[in-house]
Amino acid sequence: MIKIAIIGLGYVGTPLARLFATKYPVVGFDINQKRIEALKKGIDSTLELDKESLLSVLVEKPSDNVGLYCSADLEDIRDCNYYIVTVPTPVDKHNRPDLDPLYRSSETVGKVLKKGDTVIYESTVYPGVTEEECVPVLERISGLKFNEDFFAGYSPERINPGDKEHTVDKILKITSGSTPETGHAVNALYQSVITAGTHLAPSIKVAEAAKVIENSQRDINIAFVNELAKIFNLLEIDTHAVLEAAGTKWNFLNFKPGLVGGHCIGVDPYYLAQKAQEKGYNPEIILAGRRLNDSMGEYIATQVVKLMIKNGIIVNDAHLLMLGITFKENCPDVRNTKIVDVIHALSEYGMQIIIYDPWANPEEVMQEYGITTTAVLPEDTFDTIILGVAHDEFLKLDFDQLKSTEKSVVYDVKGVLGRKSDGGL
Repeated sequence: MIKIAIIGLGYVGTPLARLFATKYPVVGFDINQKRIEALKKGIDSTLELDKESLLSVLVEKPSDNVGLYCSADLEDIRDCNYYIVTVPTPVDKHNRPDLDPLYRSSETVGKVLKKGDTVIYESTVYPGVTEEECVPVLERISGLKFNEDFFAGYSPERINPGDKEHTVDKILKITSGSTPETGHAVNALYQSVITAGTHLAPSIKVAEAAKVIENSQRDINIAFVNELAKIFNLLEIDTHAVLEAAGTKWNFLNFKPGLVGGHCIGVDPYYLAQKAQEKGYNPEIILAGRRLNDSMGEYIATQVVKLMIKNGIIVNDAHLLMLGITFKENCPDVRNTKIVDVIHALSEYGMQIIIYDPWANPEEVMQEYGITTTAVLPEDTFDTIILGVAHDEFLKLDFDQLKSTEKSVVYDVKGVLGRKSDGGL
């Protein structure tokens, strides 16, 4: 009998746990007791699942019957035979991979690992992490031998936070295993619930590499159009008009300029670069793209200040409204949001900045960045308004009512306001 433990109930683990729970007994494990209590009531703070879909699979106690039980108690996952790890893999302040969450979750699984069990990792990593970093932890804690007593797999997550169309079951899944037999077993497990199908990679390292280049490729392409935006701004050419015209060719890749944040695209290239550097190769294109994208916050702040000066607005002590702080539209995820870079850069000019975002949790933003935000539109007017995130609510705003004078600046980071803005990427 298959019984699954999902380790980590965040943006990835919760939808995956719900999906598997439609067919198997599942225990969702997380060390955050508040998170567990909320999920037991059908409340998903990530907004990936609505209350009805979550409650439809929840069970009140762990059992061998189909359904999802959420727990912070290690004993509740002891009788599982598949352990799927979905913890975050961030970078530190020096942009070096931080594997601590993976080490800690591997220690957790190692305490309950039994002969015949399989541990599958979904977290984004560089090639080799599963077998060279995580498996030794599992062996050390459990006392079991890899590929004799227990087995491993890797199936990279492809969750797109806030996307209600490309849900976990509708995204083709890469699978892999530490032995050919394990690979087929892992593939069959996912194939039983993923309607979009699966792709069985020949090895765990191939699957790890495939995941890390997906977002590295996007990062490089966005860096290219960000550089184009800088050039076209100097030439006084509308970047979005250029991209629209170029996009009429059948094989033109449709990327738009902007801030590259979030837990994946802004992080994954550093994982691949780290592994390359360990092998003595310095990846030029990957790191150049990262440097350019990381510089966009400062660039946007500079462009805003130039527009303010041009309009005769005194920059020091100016009232500025930042619309949005999440890393993408219509989503509460604030992980690695680059809006913070813009805020920090503008703060150095002595502006009074109010950040309005109806999607973001003010407590989470304060804990993560030490920044005060509001979920309620301020009853005030502003010298400058920046559309940082294209939430649906922002597109309905009357920007004229938010302006303190006719000279007030509206800067459109996302390129969605058209003539309502005075400038943007």
